[in-house]
Amino acid sequence: SGVAWNESQHCRLLVPEQLQLCRRHLEAMPSIVRAARRTQQLCQQSFADMRWNCSSIQRAPSFGPDLLTGTREAAFVHALAAAAVAQSIARSCASGELPRCSCGPAPAEPPAPGSRWGGCGDNLSHGLQLGAAFTDGSARAGTGAAPGLRAVNRHNGAVGRAVLSDSLDTRCKCHGVSGSCSVKTCWKGLPDLGEIASDLKSRYLAALKVTHRLVGPRKQLIPKEGDARPVTEMDLVYLISSPDYCTPNPQLGSLGTQDRPCNRSSVGSDSCDLLCCGRGYNTYTEEVQERCHCRYRWCCSVVCRRCRRSLERHVCK
Repeated sequence: SGVAWNESQHCRLLVPEQLQLCRRHLEAMPSIVRAARRTQQLCQQSFADMRWNCSSIQRAPSFGPDLLTGTREAAFVHALAAAAVAQSIARSCASGELPRCSCGPAPAEPPAPGSRWGGCGDNLSHGLQLGAAFTDGSARAGTGAAPGLRAVNRHNGAVGRAVLSDSLDTRCKCHGVSGSCSVKTCWKGLPDLGEIASDLKSRYLAALKVTHRLVGPRKQLIPKEGDARPVTEMDLVYLISSPDYCTPNPQLGSLGTQDRPCNRSSVGSDSCDLLCCGRGYNTYTEEVQERCHCRYRWCCSVVCRRCRRSLERHVCK
């Protein structure tokens, strides 16, 4: 994203439906690249303490089976990427970065007493429209993917955008003598993408396994288990069960957890028992240097000593 996008050099690297969008919206491509990078960062942060830690996303666009076969993990990534692209475009519109859009429209509802609509809100509608065209273009063109997988990817992308839409809230700035806030100017803004990732992580944990089957005149995504609740537009869905990710298995997209750091005192997903899959762990001591015995010196600095401390580390066998 450090260079200007060029139709012949960059757009041709995309799938056909994205290629046409890229050529028509070259100015939006840096926003989309930023969204892709943010998706990578947040996915790895969200799963840092789990067996599947989203490290495979760094190989994009050469994904492995964990992100290409309709797994629960792929559902999270598709949803987060869709939300990230829409949010990035919405904010770029508001910042004046994109010539074809500007601030979001003023809300239809009346403002709260003592406030007025103003400022420059994030242009959610434009972000959703262009973001859906770009991310769904990838799902539709999906390099030979089965119809069921394309349907799942489109559904999960829509979930990501729906969660983003629901997160739009009112932001205000006070005006008045000596900050009295006698009048507030308010606008609609989107939160940091980290909040969206946290919401989607919860939906990942409650995701439904589905099948793509003919129901009446058309195929639909319905729960694989007959007694499961119906699929809603806010549910993440997946087609195949994930491996346990304990041992390396390239065919399943599992990198294993050997040599991963674990927390011996934890009872959560980062515990040595769960992360190491019962194989045990090795313990070693590491000596670190850090600032200590700091004191304030008049005027105006803080003086510290350097102390050595031993840290105990644990890694999975």
